[in-house]
Amino acid sequence: MKSLPDYLRPGLRLVSIGLNPSVASVSAGVYFANPRNRFWRALRESGLAGRVGEPSPEEIERLFNEESIGFTDVVKRPTRGGSALRAADFRRDAPRLGEKLRRFSPRIAWFHGKQAYGQYLRYAENSPGDPLQWGLQSRDIAECQVFVTPNPSPANAVYSLDDLVAWYRELAGFVGRGT
Repeated sequence: MKSLPDYLRPGLRLVSIGLNPSVASVSAGVYFANPRNRFWRALRESGLAGRVGEPSPEEIERLFNEESIGFTDVVKRPTRGGSALRAADFRRDAPRLGEKLRRFSPRIAWFHGKQAYGQYLRYAENSPGDPLQWGLQSRDIAECQVFVTPNPSPANAVYSLDDLVAWYRELAGFVGRGT
């Protein structure tokens, strides 16, 4: 099944890790393509990246090449929503994500949501995980520090755009490129 490509290489300062790609994102060929997803607006308003253009494959490439921000997912199978994922998806893909993080060793692994990080821990690290919190985590993945922000999906309406911007700003300060 078609999915979004990984944007990974050694030496990235930050890798954005979603739960899995949406069908809309795969159709558009760009991460967080749903117009109601708040990722792009929060990224633009937070200062985490320099300038941020409109969601497009070209903008993903620019962020990757100029801002040293990579993109991947815990599970690569696209769905209409995270609830459609199965344990088999996590058993197959979470260990692969761990291998990628060890191989490419970005400075920070940025998980979008406690579910994404928790499922990674369960299926790749065979761990129920520490009590999950927002922000910098107490454990690393190999040499990668881990930072968790709320999922920007429109299905996660508990957190507002302002909440996301605040968490992205905190990440920006941690990365060393804050506003």
